[in-house]
Amino acid sequence: MQKIILLLALITFSITSAQTKKKQILLIGTFHYANPGLDVAQLNNFNIMSEKSQKELEIMSEKIKKFGPDKIFVEWEFKKQAELDQFYNKNTDSLFKNNKSEITQLALRTAKKLNHKKLYGMNLYTRFPYDSLMMSMEKANQKDLIAKNKAITENFEKQHNEKIRKSSLQEMMLYYNTKQAENENLQWYLEVANRAGNPDDFTGPSLVSNWYKRNLYMYSIIQKLTESTDNKIMILVGAGHAALIREYITHDPTFELVELSTVLK
Repeated sequence: MQKIILLLALITFSITSAQTKKKQILLIGTFHYANPGLDVAQLNNFNIMSEKSQKELEIMSEKIKKFGPDKIFVEWEFKKQAELDQFYNKNTDSLFKNNKSEITQLALRTAKKLNHKKLYGMNLYTRFPYDSLMMSMEKANQKDLIAKNKAITENFEKQHNEKIRKSSLQEMMLYYNTKQAENENLQWYLEVANRAGNPDDFTGPSLVSNWYKRNLYMYSIIQKLTESTDNKIMILVGAGHAALIREYITHDPTFELVELSTVLK
């Protein structure tokens, strides 16, 4: 009888442990390898196609392969998954030689090494009314805030462009995934954008809330597409998205964060 009770206890413990085991998420925030110049900050391009960078990409993708994500999510429009599937099935060598995007160079490269059948798009594009934000500041005569916004943007550009000149690709990637870099990404929204305009002008808070909403919707897609059989996943997004998605993961008991620095060590 005691043996039966002990066996039942062990089974119950095993089931409970399986139910409470958290899924691991490797969250990778990045600068855009093929920078189209559409962001507010004007950042210099990194020579992602150089021999050195290509070797680094091979090493990084091998280390992520060892981590072993079951799914890889990328910043591709969720509604255009069919296009992403077609893109994924194109000639891989040709893509690596001609497409600078981080989706190709890091996510697709890693997924192919893992024999994944596809990448998962989770982006939801929304308008970012930066011009309207600036107009609200000017209308409210917020000269100090305008000056602060200019200083923050110029400082970000300067830091990035200096690192581009001095750093390797892996060093750049590790920097963009530090708490300092993520905090700087989030800081602008509350320090500048949310303060913009007269008291009865909510252009600033609207921009900020829509940015939070967009990332929350993206996170919802990740949650819904992560299946019970998935133990590990990887998310590759622009650093601005990663800063918020990190917060969502931190407060979601289903997941636990895995730092890029521990995977690339």
